[in-house]
Amino acid sequence: MTDVLRHGRASLAFGFFAQGAAFALLVTRIPAIQDRYGVSDALLPAFLAAVPVLAGVGSVVTEWLVRRVRASQVLRWSQPVVLLALLGVGAGDRVAVLAAALGVFGLAVGALDASMNMLGVSLQRAYGRSIMLGFHAAYSLGGILGASLAWAAAHWGLALWVSYLPVVGVLLPAVLVASRWYVDRQADGEGAGDASGAVGGGGVGFRVLLPLCLVMTFAYIGDSTVSNWSAKYLQDVLGSSEQLATVPYNVYMVTTLLGRAVGDFGVRRLGAVVVVRGGALTAAAGFAVVAGAPGAWVGMGGFTLLGLGLCVLVPQTFAAAGRRAFEQYGSVGSDAAVARLNVFNYVGFLIGSPLVGALGGAWSYRGAMLVPMVLVLVTLVYARSFETQPDRYGGGHERSGTAYVGRSGNGL
Repeated sequence: MTDVLRHGRASLAFGFFAQGAAFALLVTRIPAIQDRYGVSDALLPAFLAAVPVLAGVGSVVTEWLVRRVRASQVLRWSQPVVLLALLGVGAGDRVAVLAAALGVFGLAVGALDASMNMLGVSLQRAYGRSIMLGFHAAYSLGGILGASLAWAAAHWGLALWVSYLPVVGVLLPAVLVASRWYVDRQADGEGAGDASGAVGGGGVGFRVLLPLCLVMTFAYIGDSTVSNWSAKYLQDVLGSSEQLATVPYNVYMVTTLLGRAVGDFGVRRLGAVVVVRGGALTAAAGFAVVAGAPGAWVGMGGFTLLGLGLCVLVPQTFAAAGRRAFEQYGSVGSDAAVARLNVFNYVGFLIGSPLVGALGGAWSYRGAMLVPMVLVLVTLVYARSFETQPDRYGGGHERSGTAYVGRSGNGL
């Protein structure tokens, strides 16, 4: 393993970490953002929905961009834009400024999410073993740090721009420096099929990616259910105190980090299919515990299981999409597949919260928790889509005729 690949892995992990922190700082301060700009409760959902919608647009644009420039270039410049847009959200004083900042944030996040997962998938191929979960563990760690900083800022009554400025001031130069060590995959002959027509024409999208797109959507429906409804569920349904109701999401984030930290080892020992099946069953058990919990502490146990189960699904879905597309269309096809799949994380995010809210209002919140449980169980039907072929996954076949290039473009 070359030093360049190790440095590329470390720098990309830091990119995931920075993105997790930035996103957490935005979503955990939504009440403060609403108060600063005077956004009404009726208008707030439109602002919140615009971010994932525009992120989906950004991901689609990235699929087109990476046919012309390297994915590392997209990542190198989209990450600073995300951080500056976050600062813009905190520093503005008019609704028009908020709309513009959130619009830029959404577009840049879509490009960022797609490009950094492209690099993660290609680095995993180079390593010849599962490392994708480690990148997403770094994202979870950044999310925990961002949420903690947001809590501290709210506790001390700091203005948004005051709480955002030090974080952006540290992360912005750090990600620019770290981007010098990003590495790209450039196919030279073998495995470099003509992906542009096949992927763009939907061959990869419907024949190979559809099961994985469904898994991605279901996983994010589950994740958004926890993010948006865990506190309300614990307080209104299970009768917890307001203070205790803030705990489940933190527990969920911590167990997500722990599960991803050890998940790559599980994939190496047991295989991706076993890990995905285990994650789906664990997540379904978590939803079942939450739905049937007699009290708050049992409910928190269910949210703990959800973190351990859901955390493995998204990274493995990206890895499987990139691998399967690469086998047919080469590295360009892999990048396009990751960008297309990335759109469905925003689809799941948009569906999850309104779905649970509507079912909870019309039926019951306990019953609503059974719907994401069933959807996560559908993942078992598509578990074979995560199968790997060892001789193509990371052995000599993958590396022959392949160069990894850094900023200078020199092959290794």
